[in-house]
Amino acid sequence: MTEKSAAELVADAKTRINEVTPAEAMQMHAADPGIIYLDVREPMEWNLGRIPGALFIPRGNLETRVEATIPRNKKVIIYCAHGNRSALAADTMQEMGYTDVASMSQGFVGWVDAGGEVDG
Repeated sequence: MTEKSAAELVADAKTRINEVTPAEAMQMHAADPGIIYLDVREPMEWNLGRIPGALFIPRGNLETRVEATIPRNKKVIIYCAHGNRSALAADTMQEMGYTDVASMSQGFVGWVDAGGEVDG
């Protein structure tokens, strides 16, 4: 088996998933308020601020908790701090049968930089 770095794993995942920018995520949510924002950061990061209405499942708990929380037919935009963990999470959710997931490039940092609303 070929060894891969974390950066290579993220790059591979990004070839298999959809990515949206924070601005696109804002527009999509405005057009369809039923879209789910899924925050996969760690609890300390979540406590510092989050997208209003986002669901919280840390990346390390995703596989064991997502099925009980989010139906497979829902549109989900996943975010982390910078867009790497969310890419891995989107890849995993697709493998689990979720058909309409996207990773938010630039993550929560990009969201804040784009003027997105923040809770917390």
